[in-house]
Amino acid sequence: MTSSSAPAPASPGAPQSSEPLRRLTARGRDEAHRVSSPLELFFDLCFVVAIAQAGVQLVHAVSQGHAGGGILNYAMQFFAIWWAWMNFTWFASAYDNDDALYRVVTLVQIAGVLVLAAGVSRAFQHHDYLVVWLGYLIMRLAMAAQWLRAARSAEGSERTMAVRYACGVLVCQVGWLGLLLLPGPARPWVFLVMAVAEMCVPLFAEKDYETSWHPHHIAERYGLFTIIVLGETIASATAAVKGGFDEQDALGELLPIAAGGLLIVFSAWWIYFVVPIHGRLRANGQAFLWGYGHYLIFAAAAAIGAGLEVAVEHAVGKTHISTLSASAAVTLPTALYLLTVWALHSRHFKVGIAQQLVLPVTALLVICCTFLGDWAVLAAGLVCAAAVATGVTLTARMAGRERTADATAPTG
Repeated sequence: MTSSSAPAPASPGAPQSSEPLRRLTARGRDEAHRVSSPLELFFDLCFVVAIAQAGVQLVHAVSQGHAGGGILNYAMQFFAIWWAWMNFTWFASAYDNDDALYRVVTLVQIAGVLVLAAGVSRAFQHHDYLVVWLGYLIMRLAMAAQWLRAARSAEGSERTMAVRYACGVLVCQVGWLGLLLLPGPARPWVFLVMAVAEMCVPLFAEKDYETSWHPHHIAERYGLFTIIVLGETIASATAAVKGGFDEQDALGELLPIAAGGLLIVFSAWWIYFVVPIHGRLRANGQAFLWGYGHYLIFAAAAAIGAGLEVAVEHAVGKTHISTLSASAAVTLPTALYLLTVWALHSRHFKVGIAQQLVLPVTALLVICCTFLGDWAVLAAGLVCAAAVATGVTLTARMAGRERTADATAPTG
């Protein structure tokens, strides 16, 4: 920094004091240079532990031929993980003051995540949700405390909104007791009812006052979590390939899966980040749909890694399923990821029918790859890579036509 340099002025609503305790007040939605904090990044990384546990259990269920029950349990566990992450993320975007108490309460939430992760295997294998519920209780009590703290510093409709959030969180936590107290056949219905109730809490709480979440910050937070989930997918798939090669020395069978898996994950990253979605996040109606829809994006991205592990175990003869089922474990979550990213992101930025059809057609072709036997994963990866190349080519051609039109347009 030169002697003439000066620090940038503080943005409205940004934490400006170094005192250990400060009022928890709303930050500005137009705050400049808003980025994810180190605490938020640490929070995300700890959530990956729970996601990894859910993925491991999904692999075991599918490999043993129990795909239906495994997918249902995975959906339930992943919802708990994703919803707790999402609650913290949107609250932090609006109210993070980074004082000592805020940090401590956030660390308590992280402890709850780790407790939840410890109970995932018992929930999958024995339908025992006690540890998961206790982990969730720790997280939700901390979240309610944050909202009550925000309410203490607010007035009028903002205070009402914060109190509604705190009450909604606590009431829903009581509702989740149904997973512990009701018989097994009723638990999927308890999950469905409580999932809907949880998602209605923000709609109810913010009906008279909208929190001042930051569009660019929210888009960055979701993008970073997508990267972390895709990174976990690569890590789990790599470990599976290494284990299969060490145990069976089956390089010929594993190489197509490894290559196809890398192409799928690389393409998934490219497709997600090709558009600047934060420009569309301006109102709660758009943002809620976009944020809720990411449940499918995150769950599908993590399931791709689980599917690659299943494909590896099948290739070395460690599963009790058909080749078609092993292939579907990769292609179906990949297709779901492509369709959901198109619905939430890409379709808003595509011009013309050709650009709009790239991802839906790619998803259909990936599903068709399921029937290609041992080459299904590699074929799906090549299809995804071709979709990226096609999208880049179409965009470049459109930009070229626009430049030509601008150059030939009459000046006046």
